[in-house]
Amino acid sequence: MSTQPTIFLTPEQYLEIERRAEYKSEYYRGEMFAMAGAQVAHNSIVANIIASLHPQVRSGPCQVFPSDMRVKVADTGLYTYPDAIVVCGEAKFADGNFDVLLNPVVLIEVLSPSTERADRVFKLKLYQTIESLRHYILIASEYMQVDLHTRQPDGSWTHLTASQPGDVVELQAVKCSLTLADLYERVVFRSHSRQS
Repeated sequence: MSTQPTIFLTPEQYLEIERRAEYKSEYYRGEMFAMAGAQVAHNSIVANIIASLHPQVRSGPCQVFPSDMRVKVADTGLYTYPDAIVVCGEAKFADGNFDVLLNPVVLIEVLSPSTERADRVFKLKLYQTIESLRHYILIASEYMQVDLHTRQPDGSWTHLTASQPGDVVELQAVKCSLTLADLYERVVFRSHSRQS
């Protein structure tokens, strides 16, 4: 058991440290959390997401950002690095460093055993407070499954699950679609059974 006191940082202190750091850390309620490196399946899926979305948005008002773009969930104080982000129209940033995005329309997280619970429960709840957000997508890396959370016009959220190679996930807010066969192209699962 550690006898070291926990040091709480302000958001400004976090950003000062983070902008000089050699590795990424997320921030919530005064604490920084270092991000672990990802497995090959996770990285393959992220590459497939970007490869699939970019051609669909490139001629329109939206753009895709990879996992190095930090997002601030303003009402909650969370600073995080989703695996992929879609922004439409003018991207809004917290300050003149242009590295803390405020208005994502789509957030995508690729799940790993160490982050799945946080992504499915904690981040889901916090991400849903982002006014601009229309779709939150969770993509499993240990088995084939995509969960799509979509904000409805009345502010409520729906949830759809897809798990077959031919399934298509429609992102109506950005006029894009993701086919599971494309998302999981060249992905080799370590286990052939779904983890519970």
